[in-house]
Amino acid sequence: MPINIPILLTWGRIVMIPLFVGVFYFPHHWLAPHEQNFAATAIFIVAALTDWLDGYLARSLGQTSAFGAFLDPVADKLMVAAALIMLVQLDRVDTVIAFIIIGREIAISALREWMAQIGAATSVAVSMLGKIKTVSQMVALPMLLFHDPLPWFLPQQVGSWLIYLSALLTLWSMGYYLKMAWPYMAQRP
Repeated sequence: MPINIPILLTWGRIVMIPLFVGVFYFPHHWLAPHEQNFAATAIFIVAALTDWLDGYLARSLGQTSAFGAFLDPVADKLMVAAALIMLVQLDRVDTVIAFIIIGREIAISALREWMAQIGAATSVAVSMLGKIKTVSQMVALPMLLFHDPLPWFLPQQVGSWLIYLSALLTLWSMGYYLKMAWPYMAQRP
């Protein structure tokens, strides 16, 4: 396993997950609910920024690696799953929405691994649709985590609308990836 700054940032994102979840379990005399919301939102945003930063540094410093390419999406999916599970527990996201998003991530990760094993990984490479889905998720989740009133120009409901849009895009992108993989699945016994 190579150790470099991008991989350390990715590991840092994974280490942030228990801290992120733990914030909601601090007693209210330590952190009031609005402080818990703010702290969790800040941790999530830092994690999202390190996701961008580790990719940028890996490319610009020539430190890309197979291990980094494996670990980076795992860290992302773990953080998103942790956020969705906490939001379900806090009754800010419907369980079905969380299941759709988490289930799609598991299914498409497995599909990509299988496609890589048969030498067809480029057939299910990340699409623009998947990127739009990710952006809607990464905007919605901090808004739902923050949960306090937002500035007048950004109603609180925008986070809810975006997570529903994200779930719709999740299903659409999953359909797209399955369509791209179908010829390979149809050929296999």
